[in-house]
Amino acid sequence: MAKISKEIKVIKKLKKFIYENNLDGYIIPKNDKFFTEYSNTNILSTVTNFTGSAGFAIILRKTNYLFVDGRYTLQAEKQSGKEFIIIEIPHRFPKNLIKIHNSKIGFDPKLFTEKTLKTYFKDTTLLIPVEFDFKLRSRKKIRKIFLLNKSIAGENSSTKINKVVKYMSKNKIDYLYTSAGENVNWLLNIRGKNLQNSPLVNCKLIITKEKRLYLFIDQRKISKKIKHHFKKIILCNENSFFKVINNLKNGSFCIDDNTCSIFEQKIISSKFRVTNLNDPIYNLKSIKNDTEIKNTLKAHIEDGVALTKFLYWFKFNQKVLTEKTIENKLESLRKKSKNYLYPSFDTIAGSGPNGAIIHYRSNSETNRKINKNDILLIDSGGQYKWGTTDVTRTTCRGKISDTKKNIFTRVLKGHIAVVTSNLKKKFNGYLLDKEARKSLNSVGLDYAHGTGHGVGFFLNVHEGPQAISKYNRVKLKKGMILSNEPGYYLNNNYGIRIENLIYIDILQNNLKFKNLTFAPIDLDMVNFKLLNNKERKYLFDYHLNVYSTLSNFLNGTERKWLINLIK
Repeated sequence: MAKISKEIKVIKKLKKFIYENNLDGYIIPKNDKFFTEYSNTNILSTVTNFTGSAGFAIILRKTNYLFVDGRYTLQAEKQSGKEFIIIEIPHRFPKNLIKIHNSKIGFDPKLFTEKTLKTYFKDTTLLIPVEFDFKLRSRKKIRKIFLLNKSIAGENSSTKINKVVKYMSKNKIDYLYTSAGENVNWLLNIRGKNLQNSPLVNCKLIITKEKRLYLFIDQRKISKKIKHHFKKIILCNENSFFKVINNLKNGSFCIDDNTCSIFEQKIISSKFRVTNLNDPIYNLKSIKNDTEIKNTLKAHIEDGVALTKFLYWFKFNQKVLTEKTIENKLESLRKKSKNYLYPSFDTIAGSGPNGAIIHYRSNSETNRKINKNDILLIDSGGQYKWGTTDVTRTTCRGKISDTKKNIFTRVLKGHIAVVTSNLKKKFNGYLLDKEARKSLNSVGLDYAHGTGHGVGFFLNVHEGPQAISKYNRVKLKKGMILSNEPGYYLNNNYGIRIENLIYIDILQNNLKFKNLTFAPIDLDMVNFKLLNNKERKYLFDYHLNVYSTLSNFLNGTERKWLINLIK
């Protein structure tokens, strides 16, 4: 008898639940109640087998749909195509697929925000709040939180709180509910290990205009020493939200529409006026102070040493390599740093056709040998004391066609266009994204993801509100960190992406991008005839800077190889 997969078992239970509750369907999110990107509890994967970082599913009585964005369509088809119809996420739910206005669709109010439902469903009146128990139990070891002192964070928690309360006073807000754990971690200068790839502790916080703080957290994670440090903070059990809200005096509330669940929002709005939907901490956190930038630079130098050694090893290694061998080698080189903790996300090592899957992850079934003339796309990063890295390099060991060289070069031109942009004129991610795509678009090519995302300081590798994308108009400011990663992907053939992290500094009274990433770009894949003088000079200066920064940490043959790239 054929073994029934765990996904099919869960789907059957869901369909039974749908019938029993007189529903027509049920929505499956990826997130848990903390709305973190890399949660240890991935509901969507449990139901669909899809492991990407974004998406949702709908189980209907007879049909199943999985919705993902352009980064994940190929991956979703491979992982979930047998049981689900894969749809690229639209701005509104596609009415031609399901007559939503005649259907009753269930959802868990603790796992969805009002903003999310309104984004994907034009009519939310027939969405029915009802909980389904996925029986996902986390048995992770209880890990204590720890504090970042001023020499690491660059600013005391008290001064950060003062900034928040000042914003509240200016906007006539009596209470701020910070439901995004990353924002609470930043505000209180705490970190933990609730997530696999982020030094984050799951927690939530209410701040009053009188600077009274109610911290919702699993108190087993707090040592006696930190409890003493938190003596002015009211520590609350995670399930005491209703009780705390009920005991607060009347007033106005600011909530975060990105992470405040419908369940929590209804509790708050039953007693208070919700007057603001934007947590100000996102903006405060996005602007890194000089100490955070300095510490992040140190982390990138250590990361650059590991990646440069890896690229040299790969380039001149004549042995048969697999994608898993590649992942393990890079991880072993990162571990040589005493400050390295763990990956900031699951490493993407896609060779040949696997490289065309934008967020590919190798497993026992897909792990392939790397042929001599294959292109390798490797996207990886690390969490260090104290900084978060993210870098992509596309490289090869053999010969590649002129067509692939030309496309790689156009991706490189887009990459250079971003980092050398005049930020007076290109002052937001929307304008920069256009620059990144120009060379590819000129020959009818493009890519289905944004050009860059914000990055946290020893926090999440993906952070808002800033980004380089077709839709982001957040004004760029000194201290912001972003990724710069244009690419191109040919289905079932290859993928190309070049990514550095960059930050914004002031030079001669003008905002300028500076590279955080120190790792060579594969010049064997460049058609120099397509580069102008400004682009050639950028490559020369970039590799000179990489060499001068890293050479003391490399052996003789690695240094010789690296110095030959300065041309």
